[in-house]
Amino acid sequence: PLITARCCLLMLAASGAFFSAQFLHYFSKMRFLPLICSLSTVSAFAPTAFNLARVAPATFTSSLKMSTTTLSQDELKKMVGYKAVDDYVKSGMVVGLGTGSTAYFAVERVGQLLKSGELKDVICIPTSIRTKEQAESLDIPLVTLDTHSKLDVAIDGADEVDPGLNLVKGGGGALLREKMVEVCADKFIVIVDESKLVSGLGPGFPIPVEITPFCHEHTMRTVGALPSCAGLCKPILRMGSSTNNKIDGDNIAVTDNGNYIVDLHFDSPIKDPVKMATEIKNVVGVVDHGLFCGMTTAVIIAGKDGISVKMPQ
Repeated sequence: PLITARCCLLMLAASGAFFSAQFLHYFSKMRFLPLICSLSTVSAFAPTAFNLARVAPATFTSSLKMSTTTLSQDELKKMVGYKAVDDYVKSGMVVGLGTGSTAYFAVERVGQLLKSGELKDVICIPTSIRTKEQAESLDIPLVTLDTHSKLDVAIDGADEVDPGLNLVKGGGGALLREKMVEVCADKFIVIVDESKLVSGLGPGFPIPVEITPFCHEHTMRTVGALPSCAGLCKPILRMGSSTNNKIDGDNIAVTDNGNYIVDLHFDSPIKDPVKMATEIKNVVGVVDHGLFCGMTTAVIIAGKDGISVKMPQ
């Protein structure tokens, strides 16, 4: 009896240790747990629906509550970047890959799902040299608009989003390639954190305008004198790196396309972004601008109340 009792105790101890190890191993894999405070329904945790490799799109909805004390801006960006890919990218698609700190996570997610085999036969078009290099490092198959002029979806961030879902883009200097790719997509999904939502475009973030180097000062003056701009903004030639609108060098910033960028600094909201976009685009010497009007299919937003999605009215 003594030997039997000892055997039973050893078996219980072993099974307990095994359970504890499995328990710790399981929860150590739940990378998104620190980001989630509560869900609106208990059913969201049903074992049959739980997939650690790829969280189901329904998991991240406007009802998802997050602890703002533990969320960094990068964590918010990661959540919307991953959700955009999980919700909108399917096997066999042609996908536009945006540029910037938020789009980085969407590119990362595409690479993860291709590597795991959850996505197959996806080819992508990058919108900058930086994005191309990131995609290549993840073994994402790449093509260009020269061979694939029609895209199923494009995913990118934005510097500002107004109530009409008009955007300011180009803070990272890739506005021309971004617009060329994203205008060819059946769906253009914008991913942002709530700090990018504004009541009016302009005062919070300069409007970038890509111009030719030839007679660039003339072109800059011409843009500044347009009816939508005259007396309302200060055109500043971007210096140093083209990937931000801070003056961080003595040389004129040059884009991936060999052009210059003029940033239009407004003190008050732009009254008619669509009209201003047309006026700027009609200036000879302007290649394109960072106003993306009427292009957005959906905006996925990460904020203190969770993940929400806005679509055009």
